[in-house]
Amino acid sequence: MNELSSRLNRERRFLVLLGVICLALIGGALYMQVVLGEAPCPLCILQRYALLFIAVFAFLAAAMPGRRSLTFFEALVVLSAIGGIVAAGNHVYILANPMVSCGIDTLQPIVDDLPLAKLWPLAFQVDGFCATPYPPILGLSLAQWALVAFVLTALLVPLGIYRNRRRA
Repeated sequence: MNELSSRLNRERRFLVLLGVICLALIGGALYMQVVLGEAPCPLCILQRYALLFIAVFAFLAAAMPGRRSLTFFEALVVLSAIGGIVAAGNHVYILANPMVSCGIDTLQPIVDDLPLAKLWPLAFQVDGFCATPYPPILGLSLAQWALVAFVLTALLVPLGIYRNRRRA
């Protein structure tokens, strides 16, 4: 029983770290927006929502006392990561095919009508186009880095559950 408790604590520490990383990524996006003048597109904002959901669900999971509630919130983390994969994957595709539109006319009013866009417009309101190329970071675009982060989250959370819950 003590070993299972130790494994669950390791799982909770990982979730807290994941939540902090997601909040740091949102902070980095805000830095790039405010300081560097890189305007967020609808898909950028949807990726921010996915990161925020991952962080909130990861923190809630880490706070849960039982295995079932922990697993429930971890499933929500994975679903949020899958949503992020869809948004980031579309963004990567658009950057690779600039003639394709991100649907700013279609997506902008929808994204701008979401509650956080009204509460915190600086962080969650659309102001740019998806096809705008910004300088890469370590050879990858922001959308590619986001896609990597979402895929890793969608893979590592279930792997952590499996690793930490199997019998020793």
